[in-house]
Amino acid sequence: MHDKAGDSVGRLIEEFLTDRATRKPSPHTLAAYRRDLTTVATLVPDKATSLPLDQLPITALSPSVMRAAFARFAAPRAAASVHRAWSTWNSFFTFLVAEGVVPGNPMPAVGRPRTPLLQPKPLRGEDTPEELLAAVAREDGRQRDPWPERDLAALALALCAGLRLSELLALRVASLAGREGERRVDVAGKGGRPRTVPIEAGLDRVLADYLDSRRRRFGARSVRPDSPLLVDRRGEPLRRGGLQYLVESCYRRAGIGDRVPRGARLHALRHTFATRLAEDGASAAEIMRLLGHASLASSQTYIEVTAGQQRAAVRSNRTNRALAGLAGGRAGGPVGQSPA
Repeated sequence: MHDKAGDSVGRLIEEFLTDRATRKPSPHTLAAYRRDLTTVATLVPDKATSLPLDQLPITALSPSVMRAAFARFAAPRAAASVHRAWSTWNSFFTFLVAEGVVPGNPMPAVGRPRTPLLQPKPLRGEDTPEELLAAVAREDGRQRDPWPERDLAALALALCAGLRLSELLALRVASLAGREGERRVDVAGKGGRPRTVPIEAGLDRVLADYLDSRRRRFGARSVRPDSPLLVDRRGEPLRRGGLQYLVESCYRRAGIGDRVPRGARLHALRHTFATRLAEDGASAAEIMRLLGHASLASSQTYIEVTAGQQRAAVRSNRTNRALAGLAGGRAGGPVGQSPA
């Protein structure tokens, strides 16, 4: 056994987070790791409960203790939150086993809820994406400092490349690469998984126009290769809240707020990208690569939802309903069988 076997839970959590930090997760991911680990640890029952984390020995966390702690944690929380915390603790103990700190991982003995795959939430309405882009491309005199080129570039990257909010914020000017006709955007994906998304001429032109407008506003030095791709109206890197506000304001300007699924906001643009891929015949494997999913099952949901939408559309055809009435009123036998 490693000489760290007597270390406290608090100290080992810090070592685990340091190990995770070398993989370059987002600050939000690291914060979620810390929150899940410390919250569950403070729910350890019995005598250890009164100990602060920097005095609670790791040897106190037996399978039965972890089951009890997770039972307390799960009581007021949604299944998805419990599932995420279970995964974090499983990774934590896997790290400790690899480091020789503990002899085994107790988490397989701790139950976890099954979480259904999230259903896609694309923008509603056949032409809504096009209406949104057209509205954003127009300069709005009501804005104090309109910058339609920047706004259009941000929305187009989400709608035509399927990028997540964190991925958009991580882009650099140099993330746009490739020669004409083979342009691409290099994405630092979720979980440290890089991917490349091809971009077509229309999106390439929108991005070029945006960078030209940025040069005019802030000078050539503002578009150096290592500069953030998306910036605010002062030329500073666009942050999470700023990008969310930008998207919300674009929805309002386009008058499509009622067509944005609740709780999706920017993610609705990524879901629209994936749903349209599925509608146009892309396979689950292709969608998985383009969206940077870790699991093929996540990508398959777009195929399944699209198939359901297609069947619902066929079912709503008035001719089908009329045909059903005719078939139901026939006194004869099956289709194709002539009466005697």
